[in-house]
Amino acid sequence: MKAKLTSKMTWVQIIGVLLFCLVAVFLTAHDDSLYTKPIFQVTRVQNGKVTKMSDEFHNTDYYHQQTLYGHITNGKHAGEALTIQNSFSNSGAMDHEYKPNQKLFIILHTKPKLHATVKDLKRDVPIVLLLALAVSLLMIVLKVHGVTVIGSIAINTLLFWGGVKLDHANNGAAVIPIFSILAVIFCFITLFLVMGWNKKMLVTLSAVLSATAITVLLTLLVFGVTHERGMYYESMQYVTQLPKPLFLAEVLIGVLGAVMDEATDIVASLATLKQERPELSKMQIFTSGRQIGKSIMGPLINVLFFIFMAETLPMTLLYLKNGNTWHYSFSMNMSLGMTSSLISGIGIVLTVILSSLFAGLWIKGDER
Repeated sequence: MKAKLTSKMTWVQIIGVLLFCLVAVFLTAHDDSLYTKPIFQVTRVQNGKVTKMSDEFHNTDYYHQQTLYGHITNGKHAGEALTIQNSFSNSGAMDHEYKPNQKLFIILHTKPKLHATVKDLKRDVPIVLLLALAVSLLMIVLKVHGVTVIGSIAINTLLFWGGVKLDHANNGAAVIPIFSILAVIFCFITLFLVMGWNKKMLVTLSAVLSATAITVLLTLLVFGVTHERGMYYESMQYVTQLPKPLFLAEVLIGVLGAVMDEATDIVASLATLKQERPELSKMQIFTSGRQIGKSIMGPLINVLFFIFMAETLPMTLLYLKNGNTWHYSFSMNMSLGMTSSLISGIGIVLTVILSSLFAGLWIKGDER
């Protein structure tokens, strides 16, 4: 009977997720009226001339001309038919090939007559679909606890947006203080909502903040001793303020995310262990924490390394394809990512020690 109920609930959950995702996609696909920017729906595409292009490094690409037929879906020109010219390359580095039924953001020109140029592709439908899937899975797996997780993500997103706006208003003059304060708030809100107000949460908070602070201080010390040789801040594209403080703020947020995940796992495991075996000494708890840390430290460092380096891979390949050396391509694209990975690795190692130490000192056998 219990198995049948579980199976029934599983099918109900699956159907609920599908319905929720379908409704979210349907509403998003018909939200054009909510946008102030004009939107163009492609109904027909006619491909035209193809031109072969090559450069001095023998890189070959093909450029295609296409004519887009469709109509405007919002604003005062809604319903009016338009024909737009577009060009795209096989590489797709700086352009797109558009297909029927896609919606595009356009720039309207009224002189000498109504015409338009394509600005970008409207991508809200796949984003909303992924968001709906993520929310659904969180609610299915975590049940009511999923609400607190989603709430913490939403609150942290709003805080981050506020921090960026505040930094912009100050022209980057206080980027490190702003994001340092934000890091503390991020950490407190996330741990409070996920773990609740208890000693386990306070132990985790202390370990995370201590590991992050020590990591940043060690980073500044190494930068001072080495005079930042090999740090190519000019490779940070589109930066309109001092790049070094911005890089440090980026590292601060990145380290915080890595060590928070690790500290939560270690402290939660040690709290459970202490609950089940209250006779364990502080040194035994500390040793157990180190053993737990060893099992998750390696994969976590590698995941961060892959994330940081994967972001720079396309541009690095582009540099190499245009005749640049490996050394120059690495320096201008991957050096900051590698540095961020190493700094995060230091923070992860410190978190294992501090989480185990604080858990051994503060967590008692009768505290969950």
